[in-house]
Amino acid sequence: MDYRYHCTIPSEPGLNELPVNPCDLLDFRLLRLSAGQSWSGESGDREILAVILGGVASFTVGGEKFEAVGGRPNVFGGKPHSVYIPARTAYAVTAVGNVEIALPSAPSDLDVPPYVIAPGQVAAGRWGAANFGRTFHQILTEIAQPDLPARRLIVGETYTPSGNWSTFPPHRHKFDALPGEAAHEEMYYFRVSPGDGFGISRVYTDDGYEENYTARDHAVQMMPSGYHTVVSAPGYTTYYLWFLAGTQRTQGALEDVNLSWVGRTVPMLRDLGH
Repeated sequence: MDYRYHCTIPSEPGLNELPVNPCDLLDFRLLRLSAGQSWSGESGDREILAVILGGVASFTVGGEKFEAVGGRPNVFGGKPHSVYIPARTAYAVTAVGNVEIALPSAPSDLDVPPYVIAPGQVAAGRWGAANFGRTFHQILTEIAQPDLPARRLIVGETYTPSGNWSTFPPHRHKFDALPGEAAHEEMYYFRVSPGDGFGISRVYTDDGYEENYTARDHAVQMMPSGYHTVVSAPGYTTYYLWFLAGTQRTQGALEDVNLSWVGRTVPMLRDLGH
C-alpha cells in the first residue's frame, strides 16, 4: 500500500507546484518573487488563500487592489497578512520587496468579493500542555473568523517548540459524523528554525498503513485520510501552515482512542504549572 503522503515542494523563484498530490480537493503552491517582480494567474474553479509567509506584495484581484500587503520578515516573525481570492477571478501579485506566499486552494462555487485578512483578525493561542504544548494562529476558520466567507478552506499556523509534540493526541478527519468528526483532507507545509533542523511527521491509518516522515524546510505532509501528529527535534522549532477542505467547513476530529487519555491530562498538567 503506497499512499505517498509526503513530498518536498520546490522553492525556486516564481511559482512552485507539488510534485505529487493524493488529495481530491486540496492543492498547494508556493510563490517566490524578488522586489519588483510580478506574477499573474486565474483561480478557475478554486478559492485560494494567499498567506504571506514573509515580505510585502501588492495584489490586484478582479477589480480590487490591495496595496502593500504583508510585513512580517518570515513565518517566525509574527502573525500573517492574507488575501482571499475567490473562484473565477483573475489576480496579479507584485512584490514590494522579496516576498514568499503560500497558496493553498480548494474547489469553490462561492461568489464573493476578495478580501484581506489583517494580523489583527488572526486568532492566537496555545493548545495542549507540558511537552505537547504548542501555539497557533487561526487565519481563516469558521470558529475564529465566522464572518469571513469561504466555501471549503480552513487555514491556520502552528508552532511546535523544541522537543515538543503537536497535534497530540493524534486525530483524523475521515467521516462526517458531527458534532464529533468531520470529513476533511488536510495538508501541512513546514518550515524549521534554525533552518538546518527537522521534525518528524507521523501519519497512520486504521488499516495498518504508517509512515514517519522527516519534515524539513518546504516539506509537505498530505493527509487525504489517517491519524497524524508532529514532533520537533530538540533545539528546533517547527512551523507548519495547515489547511483543510471537505464537504463543509465545520471542524471536527476523532482522536485515536488508544491515545485519547493523554488529552484528558491537560487540565491536571496546567494546574501543576501554576
